[in-house]
Amino acid sequence: MKSIKKVAMVHGESRGYPVIVQEEVSGGYWVSCPVFEGCYSQGKTIDAALKNIQEAIALCAEDAPKVRKRYMPSVSVHMVHV
Repeated sequence: MKSIKKVAMVHGESRGYPVIVQEEVSGGYWVSCPVFEGCYSQGKTIDAALKNIQEAIALCAEDAPKVRKRYMPSVSVHMVHV
């Protein structure tokens, strides 16, 4: 699996955004970016899903208010055991 670091251009600069990748039971992968509400994509492989989310993030970043482009909320991932 490749790590894709350049995901979106905002005013000519590249920014990294966190993404969450989930394997689908029916096959393929679903990926979302928690920074932007409703920003998600999918792909048959993890690499394809990551490439597709790059396009979705770029579109979301273009449509986001200017204040949102300057501020990226903190996102963390935790594992809980039950």
